[in-house]
Amino acid sequence: MKIGQYLKYYLNVKLIGNNFLRYQRIKASSKKIIPLKWRTDILAPPLKIDAKTKELIAKHYLEGQFVSGVRPVAWVTSGAPVEILKALDYYVLYPENHAALCGARRKVVDISSEAEKAGYSRDICSYARTDLGATLSKKTPVGRLPKPDLLLACTNICQTVLSWYRVLAHYYNVPLALIDTPFIYGELRDHDVEYVKKQLEDLITIAERVSKRKFNYNNFIRVAKYSKEATELWLEIMKCCKHKPAPISVFDQFIQMAPIVEMRGQKITIDFYWAMLKEIKKRISDGIGAVKNEKKRLLWDNLPIWYKIRYLSEYFGERGISIVASTYTNAWGELASLIDYSNPLESMAKTYLNPILNHGPKYKLNKMKKMIDEYHIDGVILHSDRSCKPYSIGQIDQRNTISKECGVPSLLLEADHNDPRAYADLQVETRLAAFVEMLK
Repeated sequence: MKIGQYLKYYLNVKLIGNNFLRYQRIKASSKKIIPLKWRTDILAPPLKIDAKTKELIAKHYLEGQFVSGVRPVAWVTSGAPVEILKALDYYVLYPENHAALCGARRKVVDISSEAEKAGYSRDICSYARTDLGATLSKKTPVGRLPKPDLLLACTNICQTVLSWYRVLAHYYNVPLALIDTPFIYGELRDHDVEYVKKQLEDLITIAERVSKRKFNYNNFIRVAKYSKEATELWLEIMKCCKHKPAPISVFDQFIQMAPIVEMRGQKITIDFYWAMLKEIKKRISDGIGAVKNEKKRLLWDNLPIWYKIRYLSEYFGERGISIVASTYTNAWGELASLIDYSNPLESMAKTYLNPILNHGPKYKLNKMKKMIDEYHIDGVILHSDRSCKPYSIGQIDQRNTISKECGVPSLLLEADHNDPRAYADLQVETRLAAFVEMLK
């Protein structure tokens, strides 16, 4: 490490940047006036923890601008075993999270168009196109993304990540580590666990070589413990939505899930979710619901439509409908019980084999049936996501089965999680109106 790089990092991140962002958060938290644009007549005011969320995300991307040469940098897929890297003090960037941020800020068309100009089809994942566009053009709403020293892809979410990260590895000329997770058709098999565990051991060797650091098993156990505690807290937060009225909606969950994805394995994430859980429990005790006049409760399947979160929250809020649960946000909490920091490598192998997308459609269907019962669901919206094929497969059969066996109406809503060019306002409004009628 060069002394100049460290001084620049310390000055811009630790000394000036973090303190300024902390000041901004305190200043925002002290404001009692809710912005006029927020529909407080139909929705509860934003969570107070929102200011802390923005601070954490801003700090994370600020550090990324100056971290090269100070800490090793890894770009990873959302379902990757990040605990190994964090035990070696890697700065970890999730391109999917960055792409979602671009989607929420409506920057995707401009950025992904750069990838399309280079020959990448609009038919591939819009997260991938956004990331490749940002890589090629250096366009990003967060200032600058750090060059990776290591790429880590895990196939437990989809096969697209393998081709996507191969492109990144070629572009940046850095090593690509792959964790290949066998698809689970029925019960998890012992040799599947051993197969993934061996790959995790190989990952340790690769990550040591790239970082020029020695893996510390005690650090790994500590990071695994932090992951488990944060994941359990996230799961407890979502379970609060079983209460009537639900204190938060899935639109809150979509925003507040950022730390459990990008900052898993850190103590600050535990502190954040403790504070969030405390605020939510206070809402419950005060009788505050995310939707002020909750009449109906829905389940959301698949990724959010990032560029339409506000519109959808107000649309349903106006009609007394609260979307209280989601298979997507639940996926980041439901595996908490599998994490065993007394046996971290084997438990990590089991955990990263079990994401919802590494199972067949029947697994997700059974998960939705259970959530319909536990969260007192009156209807289901299945987001048929144009560019996330693994999450959308089987949704027509799932919709029909839910309507028949659970007795609740279901809507197949066609859109894309990140690219607004695959969203038709009139078509969506027509389908939503018809679906709301069915709920009455």
